[in-house]
Amino acid sequence: MTGQVTTVDGRVAGRRGQATRQKLLDCLGKMLGTSPYRDVRVIDVARKAGTSPATFYQYFPDVEAAVLELAEGAVRDSAALTELVAGRSWAGKAGRQTAEDLVEGFLTFWRKHDAILRVIDLGAAEGDRRFVRIRTRVQGAVVKPLAESIEGVRARGRGAEQGPSAAALAGSLVTMMAAVSSQPKSLQALGAKQAELKPSLALLVHLGVTGRKPAK
Repeated sequence: MTGQVTTVDGRVAGRRGQATRQKLLDCLGKMLGTSPYRDVRVIDVARKAGTSPATFYQYFPDVEAAVLELAEGAVRDSAALTELVAGRSWAGKAGRQTAEDLVEGFLTFWRKHDAILRVIDLGAAEGDRRFVRIRTRVQGAVVKPLAESIEGVRARGRGAEQGPSAAALAGSLVTMMAAVSSQPKSLQALGAKQAELKPSLALLVHLGVTGRKPAK
């Protein structure tokens, strides 16, 4: 945790207070992985953290505020996804490696933040602008540099000159990766083996960016 942490009433939290606040967030994160978001109560989070509801309310006005704090953590971590795309080559074998690294990084990110990302999607689907903004920032960490990569490939004459805009294509590729990341069990039930999903995504991402199959 970085920066100054304050309580709901504006007081600066000391080291113990910060540790308690973080423990509450950690416990909430674990609970979101096993319980529906709407069923999580302050008293349950406090009990799991070994403290009281009164302590919870010192740091968060309600469960939703704590959920939004967890969501901001996912946004911060999504910055690492940008590095998997920005400035990377899409030519030859290097392009194949870029696609594979992006898919691997994206799937790893999604597994780490699966619970909170599901809550973000739920809130965004219900029209909550706060969650819409957060989802946009998470997606933007990949969509923006990926769109720039597509534009760069096209500018060098290595990709399809006609077709959808780079932003639309990049957005579609990121949405595809997110959808696959969020529903592996249902895909497995339909016959898609887990081990085959990553190479399939890498192939489609490479095709989407370059218009060509990756070099062997």
